[in-house]
Amino acid sequence: MSEENFEQMLSDYSKTVHNGEIVEGEVIDVTPDQIVLNIHSKSDGIITKSEYSNDSSVDLTEVVKVGDIMEAKVLKVNDGEGQTVLTYKRLAAEKGNKRLEEAFNSHEILKAPVVQVPNGGLVAVVDGARVFIPASLVSDTYEKNLERYNGQEIEFVVTEFNPRRHRIIGDRKQILVERKKELQKELFERIHIGDTVDGVVKNVTDFGAFIDLGGADGLLHISEMSWGHVENPKKVFKVGEEVQVLIKNINGEKIALSMKFPGQNPWRKAAEKYAIGSIVTGRVARMTDFGAFVELEPGVDALLHVSQISREHVNKPSDVLRVGQEIEAKVTDFNGDEHKISLSMKALEDMAPKHDEMATAIGDILPEEAVVEEAPAEEATEE
Repeated sequence: MSEENFEQMLSDYSKTVHNGEIVEGEVIDVTPDQIVLNIHSKSDGIITKSEYSNDSSVDLTEVVKVGDIMEAKVLKVNDGEGQTVLTYKRLAAEKGNKRLEEAFNSHEILKAPVVQVPNGGLVAVVDGARVFIPASLVSDTYEKNLERYNGQEIEFVVTEFNPRRHRIIGDRKQILVERKKELQKELFERIHIGDTVDGVVKNVTDFGAFIDLGGADGLLHISEMSWGHVENPKKVFKVGEEVQVLIKNINGEKIALSMKFPGQNPWRKAAEKYAIGSIVTGRVARMTDFGAFVELEPGVDALLHVSQISREHVNKPSDVLRVGQEIEAKVTDFNGDEHKISLSMKALEDMAPKHDEMATAIGDILPEEAVVEEAPAEEATEE
């Protein structure tokens, strides 16, 4: 070793460090709870687990290895045992704070992982600096379970920066609101009444379902869910389900949807299938005091008036019929424009006597004709 190099080495190892100084060193030893750093001073630098990270469960041997070069900040030149106490996390936090201050001033959108979910919000870490995002600023809708964000990377902007008071606030909500406005604008420029579009079921209520169209929600009312009768939307749709819907109406920011596609309208061929005089079969769908509504097929109901149920007097339909019962009836009236069909069971009863009288008449004639035809044969036999 040359004299010059030897003197340089002595100089390096004899240099004095001061509290608050940032030093660089090489890891010469690491245990689960401590890192030893050669900082080219009279003593080695020590970084304890608590000064490396706020995560008490971290195993330092899993994040640092011998030979790594690290920067740290001097906390205490001599801890009483001749060692220099260093901090890694505080230096990282200072750098992170500087990064956050720049983002705060420029309104930059940051992306960072959520490391903690305390009561009332989320904690994200940017370059070692912690940012608190209140629950009210996590989303543009109510979030019941914030735990689902734990470990995820999220985007936010810094809306308040005061490191001296340990108050650095992030806001994710305004990003979502702005993006939705952009998507909403694009959506309304693209859709028109009569268009068929794809969407995702966002919420289901007793009166309908709200469909996310990608920028705005549309209402699919229960009466527009099918050409047939829908009793409970929650039995038909599930949140998250993909659906295809028809834009029925647009009123400002309100979008009315439908699943009654014109090509599937059962009334298009109803005039042929349910012409006056036709004998049809249907299912009793619902009843009132004045009659029963009979479903001939999904979307096509017909009225069976109480006076047309039987030749005998019927006080109310429920006295002789039940919901779900299959019946046979005759079509007595058809109005395609108003989607109205009238049925009669009594008309079928009225037809029965005519068949009975005809059968009796035939029965009265046939025996006599049979005797006339058979007589010659009997005479021939006797002969």
